[in-house]
This record gives sequence, C-alpha cells and structure tokens, in this order.
Amino acid sequence: MGRRPHGLFIIASTGQRLPRRESSGPAASRCAAGGLPAARTRAQDLTGKLPLAYNPPVADVFECLAAPARRAILDELHERDGQTLFELCARLTMKHGLGLTRQAVSQHLDVLESAGLVTSKREGRYKFHFLNTEPLNVIVERWLKARRKRS
Repeated sequence: MGRRPHGLFIIASTGQRLPRRESSGPAASRCAAGGLPAARTRAQDLTGKLPLAYNPPVADVFECLAAPARRAILDELHERDGQTLFELCARLTMKHGLGLTRQAVSQHLDVLESAGLVTSKREGRYKFHFLNTEPLNVIVERWLKARRKRS
C-alpha cells in the first residue's frame, strides 16, 4: 500500500482511526483494521443497519427522487402510464413548464430505469415507459409502516 494523502481518515465509534475508501485498487474495498470491507465498517458504525440504510438500490432511489425533473417524469407516468418519449416531452413542457430536450428526458428515463422506478417495453418503433413502484416499497416498509404501528 502506498502513502495516503493527509486528512483522509475517519474516526469510528470505537475511537479507532480508519482510512476512508480509496477510489481504486485492491485497497479500495478493504480497511486497515482487520481487512474488513471499508463501507461495511463505516456504515455499521453509523447506524448498525447496513442492509437497509446503505443498500445501493435504496440509495439509487433517493438519488433519483432528488432531481425535480425526474419527479415530474414520475408524476406524469403516475397520471398516465405507458407513454412514449415524445408524449412525455410534450406533457413536461405543457404541464410543468420544463424546457428539457428529448435527449435530457431520455437520459433522465435511463437513470430512473437503472434505479428500477421505470420499466420500458418496445413495440415496433415505439418504446413505452411504465412506472414501477416496487423500489419504493422498501422505503415505505422501513419508515412509514413502523410509524403506523406506533400510532
């Protein structure tokens, strides 16, 4: 292992200094303390609930929902499922006042599809986009249903 730049350490709850995750190489997935994966060590120190809080698909869903344009696309698909790119662009311009190009909407749809929030089906020349709410169920199960049980 080579030298690490100064200031790239975090303090775990045990008070032990752990190196932050490096960008590449075999050391990127290992931490100095015992050879454990670095992300697992840090995430467990934060909440102790690694599989739920730091699950990459859940993080992707939150990242997708952060962009206003993607939320508008999801709103349109919720209102009318099975739209083409052309229909989505027209509705986003007319109803939401978003001046996005077809390429920008297409890129947003790709991000939403990679997170599992949108599915698509090709029929001939047309590609129809559908809303998929399954990834949101993990979030609902974790935070919203727990509240209902307490109330």
